[in-house]
Amino acid sequence: MRNDVVDLRDFYETQLGRVARDTLRRALLEMWPDVDGKSLLGLGYTTPFLRPFLAEAERVIAFMPAPQGVLHWPGEGPNLVGLVDETDLPLPDYSVDRVLLVHGFEASENLRDMLSEIWRVLTGDGRLLVVVPNRRGIWARVDRTPFGWGHPYSGAQLSRVLRDHMFTPATTKRALFVPPTRSRTLLRSANAIERMGMRFFPQISGVVMIEAAKQLYAATKVTERKAVTKPVLVRLPQAAGQAPRVISRKPIG
Repeated sequence: MRNDVVDLRDFYETQLGRVARDTLRRALLEMWPDVDGKSLLGLGYTTPFLRPFLAEAERVIAFMPAPQGVLHWPGEGPNLVGLVDETDLPLPDYSVDRVLLVHGFEASENLRDMLSEIWRVLTGDGRLLVVVPNRRGIWARVDRTPFGWGHPYSGAQLSRVLRDHMFTPATTKRALFVPPTRSRTLLRSANAIERMGMRFFPQISGVVMIEAAKQLYAATKVTERKAVTKPVLVRLPQAAGQAPRVISRKPIG
C-alpha cells in the first residue's frame, strides 16, 4: 500500500519526521559525497532529502508516482517535481547519473517494470540508491510513520531483488536507529543513539540503504544440450512364413 503525498508531507513536518529527515540526509551525503556536475533524479517521495544536492548537482528533478500524488517543490524558484507513471518515466535512455529511490521501492505494485525503467534512464556508470524499511527494525512495525507501510526488506533480500533486475549492489549502509517515538528527550538524543546503534546494533536499523551499479552485461545460464540418440531396432522371433517384426528401444547407458 502506498502512502498519500499529503500524509508524507505532514509526517516530515513533525518533530519525529524532521529527525528522520536529518538522519537520512547525513547518511545520503556520506554515500554520495560528490555529485558535482551530475544529474540526479529522485523517485518516490524524495523532496525532503534532495535540498543538499541542489547547489552541487548539475540538475535535480523529482518524480512522484501517480497513485501517491504530487506536491510543488521547492517552495522557492521553479517547480522541480513531476507526476509520472513509475513504469514509463518521461526521460530518454542513458540520461541520469544518479537515482534516489525513497518511499517507492517497498510500495510499488510494479517493481519489475519500475526497476526496468530506472535501468533504462541511468547512464552506463550511473548509480541507484535505494532506501527501504528494515524488516528487522522497529520502524517497520509502527504504521504511524511512512516506514511502517509497504513491504520491508532485509539487506540480503534487497540485494537479491536488485541482482535479479540487472543491478549490482556495491555499498550497504544502515540508518535511523532512534525509535519512532514522540519523546522529546529521546529525539534530542538522536545523534548519540545513531552512533550507538551503528556500533552495537546494526541489524535493527530503521532503514537499509543500498547503492547499486547498473549491470550492463547480464550473465545467462548455459544449459547443456542432451545428446540425441537413435533408437535401436530389435528383431523379434516370428513363426515361419510371417513377416519379420521389430520394436524400437533406447540404447542402455
